Amino acid sequence: MKNQVGSTKPLKLVAIFIVLIVAAVAAVMVWKRSSGPTVVDVVEYPMIDQRDTPTALAVAADGTVWFTIDFAAAIGRVRDGKVERLPKPRTSLEPVGIAVTADGAAWFTDSEARQVSRIAPTGEISSITIETPVARLGKIAAAPDGSLWFTEATAYSITRVKDGKLQRNVIESIRSGPLGVAVGGDGTVWATLQSGNQLLRIAADGKMQTFDIPTRNSSPADIAVALDGAVWFLEFRGNKVGRFAGGKFDEFQVGEQSAGLTGIAVAPDGAVWFGMLRNGSLGRLRDGKMREFKLPREGARPYSVAADAAGNIWYTDISGYVGMLKASAAKK
Repeated sequence: MKNQVGSTKPLKLVAIFIVLIVAAVAAVMVWKRSSGPTVVDVVEYPMIDQRDTPTALAVAADGTVWFTIDFAAAIGRVRDGKVERLPKPRTSLEPVGIAVTADGAAWFTDSEARQVSRIAPTGEISSITIETPVARLGKIAAAPDGSLWFTEATAYSITRVKDGKLQRNVIESIRSGPLGVAVGGDGTVWATLQSGNQLLRIAADGKMQTFDIPTRNSSPADIAVALDGAVWFLEFRGNKVGRFAGGKFDEFQVGEQSAGLTGIAVAPDGAVWFGMLRNGSLGRLRDGKMREFKLPREGARPYSVAADAAGNIWYTDISGYVGMLKASAAKK
C-alpha cells in the first residue's frame, strides 16, 4: 500500500503543473483580449443616413475629417464633433480616393461620373471631366506644391491635376493596374502597381522607375510616405506591411491568417497604422513590432485610416461609422 500511495505523488505534481499552465495561458488570453482599446478610448460617429457606407477619408489641417460615401450623392464631413452630409450632383460608386489640400478643400475621384472633383469648405463643388469613354479611378493624393495626383487604371496612368489641367504619366506595362498613390515631402510621387506587383516612382523631372516587390502576387494596395522619406505600403494578398527605403525592401507579416489589410497612414510619431477589415481591428507597426487594437464595437469593419496632427487615428467603418482612436490610446 505504501508503494501505491507513494506512486501517486508524481501524478499529483503533474496534475498541479498542468493546472498552473492552463491558468497561465488563460491569463495571457484574457490580457490579450483586454489589451485593445476600451470604449472610452474610441469615439464613433454614426452616419446620418443609416444606409450610407463611408469609404475613403482624409484629415484637413484644421482637424476636419472628410470622407466619401458609397452609393450616395453626398460627401461626408466630421467637424467640431458633428457629422455633416454635403450633397453632390451624382451617386458615387466605389469612391475610394479622397485628399485634402492646404486651403481646406477636399478632392475626390468619381469613376461613375468620370471626374475628379473639388468640394470647398463651403460645400461648393467643381469638377474636371476625364475625356475617356470609361474611367476607373483609384486613390488620390495632394502634393506640397498644391497639385493632385490620382491613379487612372483605364489609362494606365498616374495623372497630375494642376491649375485645372490633367497631365498623364502613362505606364509602359499594360499589366500595371495602378491603385494607391502618395507624394513625399520632396514632391516625389509613389504608386502601387497592383497587377504588376511593383512600386512606381515618379521623380520631379518626370522620370519613372519601377521596383519589384519581393513577395510574388502580393497585390500592393494603399501606400504612404513617412517624413523620413520611407515608403510604406500594404500587401493585400501577402498579408504584409511593406517598407521601401534606400533601395531596399522590408516586409512585416501581419499574423498567420489574412486580416484584410486596408488603408495606411503614418502618424506624427512615425508609427504606421492600417485597417484590418476581417479582424474588426486597427493595426500598428512601430519599431518593428506589430500590435492589434481590437475595436470595442462588435461587427466593426475598418476600411480607411488617417492620422491627424495630434496623433488621433481616424478610420471609416463600412458598417456605417466614422471612428477615432484617441492619441492617448494610440501611443501606448
